[in-house]
Amino acid sequence: MMKSIYAGALLSLLAGSAVQAADPDLVLSGEISYAQYNTYVELPFAVPPGVSRLSVKFDYDGAEQRTTIDLGLADPHGMRGWSGGNKKSFTLAETDATPSYEPGRIDAGEWRLILGVPNIRSGVTSHYRAEISFNRAEETTLKEGYAWYRGDLHMHTAHSDGFCLSRSGKKVNCPVFRTIEAAEAAGLDFIAISDHNATTQNQDLRELQPFFDKTLLLPGRELTTFHGHANEWGVAADIDFRHGANGMADQVHKLGGLFSLNHPNAPTGEACMGCGWDAPGFDPAKADSVEVVNGGGVRGAGDKALALSFWRSLLDKGLSPTAVGGSDNHDADLPTTTPGSVGAPATVVYAANLSQRAILDGIKAGHVFIQIRGGDPARRVELTSGEAMMGDHIRAQAGEVPVAIHVSGVEGGSLEVLSDAPPPAEARPLSADDRRGLMWKSDGKRHWLAVLVKDRDGQAVLLSNPLYLEP
Repeated sequence: MMKSIYAGALLSLLAGSAVQAADPDLVLSGEISYAQYNTYVELPFAVPPGVSRLSVKFDYDGAEQRTTIDLGLADPHGMRGWSGGNKKSFTLAETDATPSYEPGRIDAGEWRLILGVPNIRSGVTSHYRAEISFNRAEETTLKEGYAWYRGDLHMHTAHSDGFCLSRSGKKVNCPVFRTIEAAEAAGLDFIAISDHNATTQNQDLRELQPFFDKTLLLPGRELTTFHGHANEWGVAADIDFRHGANGMADQVHKLGGLFSLNHPNAPTGEACMGCGWDAPGFDPAKADSVEVVNGGGVRGAGDKALALSFWRSLLDKGLSPTAVGGSDNHDADLPTTTPGSVGAPATVVYAANLSQRAILDGIKAGHVFIQIRGGDPARRVELTSGEAMMGDHIRAQAGEVPVAIHVSGVEGGSLEVLSDAPPPAEARPLSADDRRGLMWKSDGKRHWLAVLVKDRDGQAVLLSNPLYLEP
């Protein structure tokens, strides 16, 4: 009798993170009357030490009577922004802020929410409420419901070394919106902009997310060092890339993000500083994921660029980093059929909804497969055993464990079972919607099993994450 150890608990956690909103740290409420007409009302509040982000939600009644209350904010040193009546919520931090507001340090001390009253009628009273939260931003959820969401986790823009052609055909540093447009064209649900050691791209993402409301924009960064490159996702705050890999990973985790090793098998040296991963003293257990498929590498070296051996070595040590892909795109104009274009490869994540927290939770859980060369979104591979899916840990008594493999969109292709103790697999070619099973022997020890799918030309096109068999 098999039982999923983590699947049910994780699904509950994902659902909870999607629907439960944390209470604000402060609430400012009161009334505005005709006595405040054409005046500014200042609402002081204290910001404690250690705050890195401040978020405000504001609302009031009386709009049907033509009451208008404008909104602004001042820190201990002066004005930080004025949105008037065009926004009911905003956030600001050192690296990014909602348009109308200035990014910068969130210093401790007395801040003031400023209410302007350009219109209120005599005899009318308006009630307002401002919710102020520290160290968290408002969650953006673009789609509800459990689904497979396709994305690209590694790309560059003008904020580092991303280029594209200008309107007159000149090669220029590429603005963020062009990369997002390329992601839309590739049919992606989410992307992470991961410029080298930069945080400034996050200000652009803050402005562009409301407009690009079909593509989730995740904050990220490629932490680029002399001894390896690593992506972090979900953290907009600055991470000091000079203080060693373990320290970087610890900072990312403390701030609620994920830490992923990029192109770990790449050559390093004059051609590409620190591109291979050889960080001295790094604890591999701190890696949430490994970029097994790098689009630029595939474009240059084909399947030889896959970091399968590096990833497998960590799995064989008893670790379970999630295999992910990233285009490592530096040119938003690359044709979508080219490896390294936006969405090639695509990382496909099973998540509770299309929000930052749910996507990161899905990656951490290993509920992921990779479309190695991007392209047809119908190409997919799923690996299950009972209620357990890719990334889950299952427990079985000694004997045989049935595993179901579902591959679609690769007619005439083949599959290869990857494992520390691979069971036999059928050699017959794949059908257009192929479903087959195999028996995995349990010997009371820990094992893992994943699937690599190749097309009829022998090119790798899909990679699953493992199922884990626990003693």
